[in-house]
Amino acid sequence: MNSQFSGLQGRVFVVSLGLMLWLTACSDGDPTEKVLVIGIDGIRVDILAETNTPNIDQLIAEGFFSDEARTNVRTMSGPGWSSMLVGARTDKHLVDTNNFTGNDYTTYPEFLTRLEQVDSSFNTLAVVDWAPLATTASGGPLFSDAIDQLLFFDGGQEGYHRGDSLSVAAAVNRLESEDVDAAFVYIGDADEVSHATGTYAPEYRSAIEEADVLVGRLVAAIRSRPTYADEDWLILVSTDHGRDEEGGHGGDSDSERTIFFLAHGPSVVREPIETPPNIVDVAVTALVHLGVEIDPAWNLDGRSVALRVPPGQ
Repeated sequence: MNSQFSGLQGRVFVVSLGLMLWLTACSDGDPTEKVLVIGIDGIRVDILAETNTPNIDQLIAEGFFSDEARTNVRTMSGPGWSSMLVGARTDKHLVDTNNFTGNDYTTYPEFLTRLEQVDSSFNTLAVVDWAPLATTASGGPLFSDAIDQLLFFDGGQEGYHRGDSLSVAAAVNRLESEDVDAAFVYIGDADEVSHATGTYAPEYRSAIEEADVLVGRLVAAIRSRPTYADEDWLILVSTDHGRDEEGGHGGDSDSERTIFFLAHGPSVVREPIETPPNIVDVAVTALVHLGVEIDPAWNLDGRSVALRVPPGQ
């Protein structure tokens, strides 16, 4: 690769932003709600707990965390990411394997497209390196061309370790300098490593530690924004599925279906909740934080988790 973006494929839609107008608009009034969703592929919660992850640990200490959240059968990436980002289960978005053909993303779009449909003034960003999320590979993409910026780095060609690094670098660049309202960043290498080496291999733990470093860079980018003091950032971190004893997934064992749900930010309530979160709660929580009223006609399955209810609601 000759430059950070020379591996970019698929669609990239760049919005020209006036920095001075942005700074002026954010200087007064109530904090502006923003959302960053970080998706780390294939994390088993008990291995996460045993791994050195200081950045994730700090978010947990300051926010809401559940290691009893659940994903839905089947525990594959296609249905997992679809359910997380759409806010509805497989019987609605119709992605049941890693082949996305036959999906109903028209009725059930991912949350960034949903935001654009509600109000096109939202500035939306997705940065990924797994092809079906951003390209027509395997019946994709999950993310539509309605969002403002869709950046794809091919982890299948580059290797997911490098692809993740390029993705996060691109996301950091935009989070630091642009008026992003809602973003999703995908980190995929840990899943690939576990498939190759196994659930209990030191290489899998190392890959989770590398993912934690990338999470730290994304959080630092948000905190370095010139308007950060005037913003209310909700950071959501989760995974699409766990793993079985051999390092695979796709079944319905507890270790495969148990995931984590992490929410961090000024609007987050840290108290435990009665019912553990579900993977479909991620998209709905993001939408609610941004002030979007969930229309019953959307027929979503998720709920808002761990957010403070504003006065008068």
